[in-house]
Amino acid sequence: MRYHNITKDDMLNGDGLRVVLWVAGCEHGCPGCQNPVTWDENGGLPFGEAERQELFTELDKDYISGITYSGGDPLHPANRDDIAALAKEIREKYPSKTQWLYTGYDYEEIRDLPVVKYLDVIVDGRFIQEAFDPKLFWKGSPNQRVIDVKKTLEVGSIVLHTA
Repeated sequence: MRYHNITKDDMLNGDGLRVVLWVAGCEHGCPGCQNPVTWDENGGLPFGEAERQELFTELDKDYISGITYSGGDPLHPANRDDIAALAKEIREKYPSKTQWLYTGYDYEEIRDLPVVKYLDVIVDGRFIQEAFDPKLFWKGSPNQRVIDVKKTLEVGSIVLHTA
């Protein structure tokens, strides 16, 4: 897996104060994307042990609510195994921290991926520039959904996360 940045003390990409891992690789190419530099799966830098420890250092802080995976697309085929392994490790090491993931795939396309069971919230769907609404919480266009993964898995149909 490759990444572009680790943002600390982020309040824009999920509930509370978060650390954000911005990964490389995206197949969607949404016009108006906030981060087109992350589309190339070979861009950025290799994600290794030092970067993993950097995430853990942030997650060790009591005031950090959790981690958000963004990009690019954390569920780009080049990222899926590494993101799943990282999410599993974080769930085991930090069971009270929340894990959010942004993806251009619809939930119905990715619901059976191993990573899903470790996540608390998935923001799904491609960004649609023509429908951009800056008043929306945690998403850019109204087609995107902020999904409460635990409740969705429990009831078997999509349950939206509420602020």
